[in-house]
Amino acid sequence: MAKISSLLIAVICILPALALATRPVQKNNHKFCVRGRVYCDPCRAGFETPASTYLEGAKVKLQCRERNTQKVLYEDDAVTDATGTYKIYVDKDQKNNVCDTILVSSPHRRCKLADPGRDRSRVTLTSNNGIVSSERYANNLGFWMAEPMSFCAKLMKQYELTEDEV
Repeated sequence: MAKISSLLIAVICILPALALATRPVQKNNHKFCVRGRVYCDPCRAGFETPASTYLEGAKVKLQCRERNTQKVLYEDDAVTDATGTYKIYVDKDQKNNVCDTILVSSPHRRCKLADPGRDRSRVTLTSNNGIVSSERYANNLGFWMAEPMSFCAKLMKQYELTEDEV
């Protein structure tokens, strides 16, 4: 009986310590890291296709607003790297604030129009939501070309649904 009690006490003490040890370590003393990518949609499809390319040098901003008044409480910006990826570090938990990543500008001279359906992405920046990681991933943001490229009609045919597929 004493062995079982000792074993039970050891398990109760060791399991929580193991659980804490496996949690991700935060880097750079930042509360959150918001990540996302920016692409150019040459076919104006409204989503990424095999023809989409990721943009280096695109500007994105993170904006957090108070839920009721819409007053901007936090704002920061970033520029995409060679893979079209941006990272924005946030030091403070945004609790009930509404936060969005928003397209600002494109470096591509022919792909400068923000896709109205992909020009912003909502991100949750609070620790009180059950997400253990400090990493937050925003949906990819997209720019359009003024006119679709000539090959786009053929490319878009593969996305058409027939009555049987609906």
